[in-house]
Amino acid sequence: MGFEVHLKPIFGHPKVEWASGNASTPPRRFLFHVHASPDSPHLIIHVTDFHCDTWEAVRSVSQLDDMRDSIGIGGSWSDFIDYLIASIKSEDVKLVLEGHSNSDGAAYAKLVAQKSKGMPVISISLTKLVGTAGSEAIANLSLQLFEEFKSIHEFYVEEKQRSIELSKVISAEKERNASNQSQLEQYSKRQKLQRISSSDKVDVSGPFSNGLKSSPDKEAARDINSKAVANRVVPAYRRAKVRGALLQDTEEEHK
Repeated sequence: MGFEVHLKPIFGHPKVEWASGNASTPPRRFLFHVHASPDSPHLIIHVTDFHCDTWEAVRSVSQLDDMRDSIGIGGSWSDFIDYLIASIKSEDVKLVLEGHSNSDGAAYAKLVAQKSKGMPVISISLTKLVGTAGSEAIANLSLQLFEEFKSIHEFYVEEKQRSIELSKVISAEKERNASNQSQLEQYSKRQKLQRISSSDKVDVSGPFSNGLKSSPDKEAARDINSKAVANRVVPAYRRAKVRGALLQDTEEEHK
């Protein structure tokens, strides 16, 4: 049972209010940092205004389990940790201040978080840090905040570079598609012109060629008929008389 795997550093800006509601001076702006201890299974919370109010809360796994029972959150341990993280990340996290210490600032404080209205309320009491402890907490929070910013910035740079490369790929793909589309349109135009040209040739030769030109079979039949007519012997009674010719009797006829 633990939360190291579930919990990554969380930074937030809580809404600050006084428990009595009649503070003489308006509260400064605060920043909180929630993280898991790298040395032991503890949840650590720091809240500071980077001036005179710095607070801390350290909760062990057993203390968090007791909190779960007191709040009345059922389900598994993992479900409770998920709800705790979701509540701390919500927009309704409050830092409630109370009383006045001898030094500047409040005497007591607690961090109140709720995932949404009507859901169980997470309330964690805070201990005020003074002197070197407060300075170290502020220094650690500042360093962790810079590390988080650096990590986000590196991720942003990587994503930007990936986006540039992807844009280049998309641009090249668009150019390739445009080229293919142009070639396809040119090919389609050539095919259309060839079909029109072929259709025109058929229209010009078709209607007139039927009367001027016969098929090879018809030509062969015509040649055969012509030869048959030329070779046919015309009967004597149908032969034409030769006009202007002189008829002479042969010797046999006079005998």
